[in-house]
Amino acid sequence: MSLAVVAGGQKVEWDFALIEQRAAMLYGPMSDGRPRIDAWQRLLDDAAALPEREQLQAVNRFFNDQLRFTDDLGLWHEVDYWATPVEALLKGAGDCEDFAIAKYISLRHLGVPAEKLRITYVKALRLNQAHMVLTYYSRPDAEPLVLDNLIGSILPASQRTDLQPVYAFNGEGLWLANASGGKQVGDSKRLSRWQDLLKKMKAEGFPLNE
Repeated sequence: MSLAVVAGGQKVEWDFALIEQRAAMLYGPMSDGRPRIDAWQRLLDDAAALPEREQLQAVNRFFNDQLRFTDDLGLWHEVDYWATPVEALLKGAGDCEDFAIAKYISLRHLGVPAEKLRITYVKALRLNQAHMVLTYYSRPDAEPLVLDNLIGSILPASQRTDLQPVYAFNGEGLWLANASGGKQVGDSKRLSRWQDLLKKMKAEGFPLNE
């Protein structure tokens, strides 16, 4: 199962009325989460015609503004929980992987190819802890740009000496990461949490390819 971005060359639209209806059934009353879901829909509508780099800026800024950082134990009472963008926006909170996942899914929906985007697991050296960011490659051999919830600016990886890459994935593959992009070692089906996330999104009403 994978993200359905295009079908027959056409973008697959998301039915936000259905998504909100499903979310209410799955998670209960949406209360103050509904305005954040509505704002996400407006973001995607407004960013659809923007150049790719401006889409990166808009999506990065949106989720950094809309979500407050909260660890999984405090938010979900689990050690490691990967939330869908809907779950994160309903809570108005998430941890680093929730930021990265929401940005990835949004940019894929806007038409940014999967091969340009990787959700990258890193070690945040100054914090001495595991962290996750979204990386963007304008070309396969390009230095990636880093979209991070720790800072607002999108910077080249060479300027993020505080981050040490470990592994990366997207909807198509899994890499052992390094400064040059890493070596592909498999596909994302090996990541059970990613597959569980896609199943949750399908239950929320997102059109996903089997």
